Amino acid sequence: MSELFNQFLPKIKNLPCDRILNKSDILNEAFLLQEEKKLKMYYSPHNEYVNTAAKIVIVGITPGWQQTKTAYESVINNLSYLSNADLLRKAKIAASFSGTMRNNLIQMLDESGVADVLNINHASTLFSTNRDIIHTTSIIKYPVFYKDKNYTGHQPKIDQSEVLKHYVYTVFPEELNLICDKALVIPLGKSVENTIRSIIYDSKHTLLPGFPHPSGANGHRKKQFIDQKEQLISTIKNWAD
Repeated sequence: MSELFNQFLPKIKNLPCDRILNKSDILNEAFLLQEEKKLKMYYSPHNEYVNTAAKIVIVGITPGWQQTKTAYESVINNLSYLSNADLLRKAKIAASFSGTMRNNLIQMLDESGVADVLNINHASTLFSTNRDIIHTTSIIKYPVFYKDKNYTGHQPKIDQSEVLKHYVYTVFPEELNLICDKALVIPLGKSVENTIRSIIYDSKHTLLPGFPHPSGANGHRKKQFIDQKEQLISTIKNWAD
């Protein structure tokens, strides 16, 4: 069980349970982990759980506000019913790339042939009945905000921040090494891909290059996917063989 979760649980229990959470409820001193210039990192419970048996690892850059909010609300709604370990697992399932991003992600996974090689009906089941197949995470484990907006990896660059470098080059590789099988690692977007490439060059896992970031804010997502589709299909087939 995460020591951080135990540390923050009393504060989570004090959050309102009768309304939707807003940024002021969570993005404050009570949940602040680290601060560096205009960067702020806050605690979120949904990246504590690691599915060590995963066949596929889907990696973002850092949890955004929507994922953070969903994770906290999941814990609050299940406090009376679940053990701490199950609270973390449930928060992970609820928050992983939640919202329209998840829909875009599922569509690209299906069109890339992921469901076919895994012998499942549809990639959407990876977030429901086949959740045991995947592990979702971020190269920066906890949500980071730059000037109170979701950190995108561009300003500042990861290598310009001691805090970010620690999570990317120490914490994330340790988490990836917990995955037992020879997993397919799917980085979301070029920034995450380039970072992971420098980490797992000698890894037992397989990197899937060229997968676009599924965010609706990525206006080039569809074109990027069309340009990379054949290569994505080929890499996935080779990994599965």
